[in-house]
Amino acid sequence: MAKKVFKYRGKTLEELQKMSLEEFAKLVPARERRTLLRGFTEQEKKLLKKLRAWKPGQKPVRTHVREMIILPEMVGKEVAVYNGKDWNVVRIKPEMIAMRLGDFSLTRKPVKHSGPGIGATRSTKFISAK
Repeated sequence: MAKKVFKYRGKTLEELQKMSLEEFAKLVPARERRTLLRGFTEQEKKLLKKLRAWKPGQKPVRTHVREMIILPEMVGKEVAVYNGKDWNVVRIKPEMIAMRLGDFSLTRKPVKHSGPGIGATRSTKFISAK
């Protein structure tokens, strides 16, 4: 069985990488299209420059720019995205195109519920906390 070829809106990764930014912007959803067509901020330009210079085997590029849209040229790179406490290393895959870096570095832990604590029920009301 042949491996499934990645496609984004009917275009292969190679076709997407050859496109200009304006052509790529026509394929993405409205909010991302508007962001791309308005241009990059200075921080986003700096991040792109560092990512273009990044080679496999090097340390991931660290960034606080969570709102950066993942472009086809970023596929295969490693980025360490800050979540407010830690740097989460994100290896960019083709399926992540047109999403944002912050989507892959969660800022909140999922809630893990367990049993009730001391004093939460009638039976534990008089048990000492020590």
